[in-house]
Amino acid sequence: MAKTKFNIITSTCVPLPLENVDTDQIIPARFLKATTREEKFFGDNLFRDWRYNADGSLNKDFVLNNPTYSGQILVAGKNFGSGSSREHAAWAIAGYGFRVVVSSFFADIHKNNELNNFVLPVVVTEEFLQELFDSIEADPKMEVEVNLPEQTITNKATGKSEHFEINAYKKLCLMNGLDDIDFLLSNKDKIEEWEKKA
Repeated sequence: MAKTKFNIITSTCVPLPLENVDTDQIIPARFLKATTREEKFFGDNLFRDWRYNADGSLNKDFVLNNPTYSGQILVAGKNFGSGSSREHAAWAIAGYGFRVVVSSFFADIHKNNELNNFVLPVVVTEEFLQELFDSIEADPKMEVEVNLPEQTITNKATGKSEHFEINAYKKLCLMNGLDDIDFLLSNKDKIEEWEKKA
């Protein structure tokens, strides 16, 4: 899990205009038995059953196999990450190289799993999401800017921006490249001081 500090990301996008994408579609259940946490393993199997045909050959019609689209931002349809609570789904998204997932609605557990794995879930209005899909279709090289300090997302093709919400603690962790344990360790002196007073 790459603990990369998060500030402003400007990137092209990969569009996945499908609603109700569940965690089994993100990473099929058979990969939950894996004994590795290696990012490449899970990234290679992101959307496995959509990326590959039954015979193991690449499905050329799936967006991740289309060289027209690339980038660190996945733009997905409404209700992304529903289904089981498997953290492996967030591992696969991070392992593939996505830093941001944009949708108009996320399943709560999956949203938190993404945050815990240094992937930023950005919730936008359905109108803004549709405009993003339209802009990407018109020009796959168009870029989106995600500004975590300001909590804004900007479609650079149209200049339109929206503000997004994020838990203040998770924002602090992302901006400083800290997981929960790192955060506790960084506050060790304060914790020990508090314990002395207790």
